[in-house]
Amino acid sequence: MTHPLGNPPSKIIAVHLNYPSRARERGRTPSQPSYFLKPPSSLAGTKEAVVRPRGCELMSFEGEIALVLGSRAHRVRPEDGWSYVRWVTAANDLGVYDLRYADRGSNLRSKGADGFTPLGPRLLDARTLDPTALRLRTWVNGSLVQDDTTDTLLFPFGALIADLSRLVTLEPGDVILTGTPAGASVVTPGDVVEVEVSSDAISTGRLRNPVAAAEHDLEPWGAMPRADAAERASAFGAAHEPGPLLPARIEEGLRSVAVATLSAQMRRRGLPHMSMDGVRPTRPDQKMVGVAHTLRYLPLREDLFQRYGNGMNAQKRAVEELLPGHVLVMDARGETSAGTLGDILALRAQLRGATGVVTDGGLRDSAAVTALGLPVYHSGEHPAVLGRRHVPWDTGVPVACGGALVQPGDLMVGDADGVVVVPPDLVEELITDCQEQELQEEFITEQVQAGHGMDGLYPLGPRWRRAYEQWREHHQRAQQLGKEPTHEVPQ
Repeated sequence: MTHPLGNPPSKIIAVHLNYPSRARERGRTPSQPSYFLKPPSSLAGTKEAVVRPRGCELMSFEGEIALVLGSRAHRVRPEDGWSYVRWVTAANDLGVYDLRYADRGSNLRSKGADGFTPLGPRLLDARTLDPTALRLRTWVNGSLVQDDTTDTLLFPFGALIADLSRLVTLEPGDVILTGTPAGASVVTPGDVVEVEVSSDAISTGRLRNPVAAAEHDLEPWGAMPRADAAERASAFGAAHEPGPLLPARIEEGLRSVAVATLSAQMRRRGLPHMSMDGVRPTRPDQKMVGVAHTLRYLPLREDLFQRYGNGMNAQKRAVEELLPGHVLVMDARGETSAGTLGDILALRAQLRGATGVVTDGGLRDSAAVTALGLPVYHSGEHPAVLGRRHVPWDTGVPVACGGALVQPGDLMVGDADGVVVVPPDLVEELITDCQEQELQEEFITEQVQAGHGMDGLYPLGPRWRRAYEQWREHHQRAQQLGKEPTHEVPQ
């Protein structure tokens, strides 16, 4: 079999889990990387057929970025790891789940068969690439099924090389398969799998491999294929029901505070641009809390719309990728003269478990969408269909929506005032400080209602501090007892 490396490497090392999207799909996020070996005899090139052994039904594809070492690496540091990479190319880490049981953990026969590691078609010079700015895409029969980037990897490439080289000397030509994103699944004879790695205008080209059926029976002296419900679920990408994207206490905490309070607290932390401009809710009476899943539209180009706008386009993929607890965030560049969401897509998002949708573009079928009860924030109603202003381009990438930068995994909170983006690493302290701020404002409101002036009261000054602390203690004690608090404030 031919492949772009020329001489075979001394070893091929594959990473089990490295993309957050795949970790969520698998229901676990490792604290450290784990690996398995694939034999060099598993290498293949582009356009070569990959053969499913007879008796197997669960042949899986996994689009991956392959790193090819250019120099000997032994006990290197993480910050130096990338410098040992000479080439980057596309790979397909194929396997048959029907034989996983036979070599549990090592994956030797399930992933090490001849031809189960296609690489190519072109090698990219690693010295010209930013390892955090690569994009990996996989197509099956022309439909895009995997699309992810390397800016959020659990274990950056340099860290993988450093980790491995602590105990295993990596030789020039060795290959590291760096993990697959969500979307890997099962293919059957007659299918065609294509994998591409790109960075801006540079691309490996598409690694293209048709799937074929073996022409002979698998010899009976050894483990034979078998599959059960668990292996089928794992092969098709549903080994685990996804757990909640947000811990219950975080969701409850965010629901307990107002968007205006969150905005004020983030401004105090030097984050004044976390609110979205120009979006309004279909249901002002509802609260929205969830985790961002993103969709980006680009301006309409008629010559590209046929390729990107039709079929299972990025708009539809974004909806089908939603997990319970997601908020779909659409970057429509503030262009409101065409719809970016209608009642059918909104219904599908709701059935997928989405907790809301935010678009800075137009909303079609606004009455029907409102009637669904799904929180939707938009920049205006418009009856026009998708192809008037927009091309749906990609999903799961950082976007700009309503003037705010949103990364996949950011937290989205909306109420009648609008929507704010909450950084996940700040959420716990924000909830605590927001709850304290709202308690103070409740106290201040009561004092204003009682006829007190604003001087020294709003914002809360030293003269009112002791009275507030007594009020808060009484308030919290009453809540613990399940009673409605009543307050008498010392004058």
